[in-house]
Amino acid sequence: MHSSPSPNGSEPDSPRRIALTALGALGVVYGDIGTSPLYALRECFHGPHAIDASAANVLGVLSLFFWALIIVISMKYLAFVMRADNRGEGGMLALMALVMHRTPGGNPGRNRQVLVWMALFGAGLIYGDGVITPAVSVLSATEGLNVATHVFEPYVVPLTLVILIGLFLVQSRGTAGIGKIFGPVMLLWFGTIATLGMRSILAYPDVLRAVWPGYAVEFFLHNGVHGFLLLAVVILVITGGEALYADMGHFGRKPIRLAWFAVALPALLLNYFGQGALLLRDPTAENPFYQLAPPPLLYPLVALATLAASIASQALISGAFSLTRQAIQLGYSPRMEVVHTSEAEEGQIYLPGLNRAMLVGVVVLVLTFRSSSALAAAYGMATTAAMSITTVLSYVVARERWKMSRAVVLPMTAVFLAIDLSFLGANVVKVPDGGWFPLTLGLIIFTLMTTWKRGRELLAQRMRAAALSIEALLESFGEHPPTRVPGTAIFMTGNSEIAPTALLHNLKHNKVLHEQTVLLTIQTLDVPHVPASERVEVESLELGLKRVYARYGFMDDPSVPDILKRMREAGLQFNLMGTSFFLGRETLIVTKKPGMAQWREAIFVWMSHNARSATAFFRIPPNRVVEMGTQVEL
Repeated sequence: MHSSPSPNGSEPDSPRRIALTALGALGVVYGDIGTSPLYALRECFHGPHAIDASAANVLGVLSLFFWALIIVISMKYLAFVMRADNRGEGGMLALMALVMHRTPGGNPGRNRQVLVWMALFGAGLIYGDGVITPAVSVLSATEGLNVATHVFEPYVVPLTLVILIGLFLVQSRGTAGIGKIFGPVMLLWFGTIATLGMRSILAYPDVLRAVWPGYAVEFFLHNGVHGFLLLAVVILVITGGEALYADMGHFGRKPIRLAWFAVALPALLLNYFGQGALLLRDPTAENPFYQLAPPPLLYPLVALATLAASIASQALISGAFSLTRQAIQLGYSPRMEVVHTSEAEEGQIYLPGLNRAMLVGVVVLVLTFRSSSALAAAYGMATTAAMSITTVLSYVVARERWKMSRAVVLPMTAVFLAIDLSFLGANVVKVPDGGWFPLTLGLIIFTLMTTWKRGRELLAQRMRAAALSIEALLESFGEHPPTRVPGTAIFMTGNSEIAPTALLHNLKHNKVLHEQTVLLTIQTLDVPHVPASERVEVESLELGLKRVYARYGFMDDPSVPDILKRMREAGLQFNLMGTSFFLGRETLIVTKKPGMAQWREAIFVWMSHNARSATAFFRIPPNRVVEMGTQVEL
């Protein structure tokens, strides 16, 4: 589906490869923002917060559209935020990992924690966006049938549900096959909307005056509060900005920038200005996007729009999968089943549990709101809040990682944040009409993420308090040598300094120690990938014990077969059939002990029960696993 940057982190320099990668980026990255013309301008003049389609208002709105695309997308995301990459990877959690990585002169710990919480809430909001976007995009595309005839009106919602259910059902097959058509289809889409827009502009070229920012200023002066509140609709033009950043690791900066400035931006501007020219000629036009098309082309345009909307949805669904894998690796989510759908592309993954949850959310949204205009009220809230958080975190990275002068970076980010907060403030009025949905979903996911992280920390503290250090264990062997038995035992432990509970239980109940005993600790670093040659480190202890560190990035998938291979390369010899894996299984008990509220402890216990087993997640041969249970009071 896409090409990755070269392994050393540099982006491919071949013009042909950059062009092909840009075509892939066009299909994946720009699907969301590319389908905004379906509903953005229509909502300004015919939505719940509509204004009169007077010439001054049309030019003012188009001026706002133009400068939103230039300042927010072109300048903020493509020129500034995309510099904040974590070894080539972008996105909210990659940005959080950069902020978590303390540097000299960084903020105090409390401020750092607030920034992490902001990033986690932003990640939760992105899930909300991922549920709303498929619903609003496909609904707005199928509503084009109503432009031809109202006969299809009763079938719009059922048809939308069929398309969306089909879209989620094919996720298990992966995007490798259908991904090949994403770029060409979106290129056809952008070419089509650009042509339709140009045709309308040529009939009324006076619309191009809207590039002058004075029309946007006059719009606010004339419409006052109502004009400000219309920003809640203008935000629809730039939804998908976060996708540019999140998919940077898949494509690299150059192809994403090329696809934007060469294809997506010109096509979007031509189409928006073409719709504006139509409204200047006919202020009563209710669906200016579809009314740009000659009648014979309406049905083909609906079909192409539906396909483009499905592609836009696919990008956000895939983004949610990647975001969840990062959350698992960074310790903010329980283990979930991660299925790789492509042998060639590591980033193509499928999470069955998350896919089912998102499908339920999308179906409920469509059945609840039933029209793209109603759903537009829910849309935008998640985007504006996430964009504001990205600006704040990017400022911290610019100051700490890039060592940019405050005199340079503060005014620039202040302008970006002022725009973000203006959009956010305008969206606040939409909270009762649907904006509550992404906020509620974001808050729920934030609570689950922080509860899991805190619960794991609390569990580690409780285990450490009752644990025996490796040094003390080795000393006890000197006084009371254990009976040695042939074979290899691998004990998995989250803390390499203390003896695993499973090892102590094995010594207590079986009273034996294997000839080769390995203490395996799997660590996730705050970088996207760890080179295969640097993943495994072996340290020899007394009495033949080995301490093994397996290090992975938050975009890598830890795998015991991979670790065993690296262990052999490091000199450890063992026969898999003579190797046993000992795992600890904790039974968690909610208590009133200080550390976490009881309701959060109950949530943590529930999440632990539903987490995927370590055996399945780390791909340990199940017939070689021995589990040792213990009770832990939280």
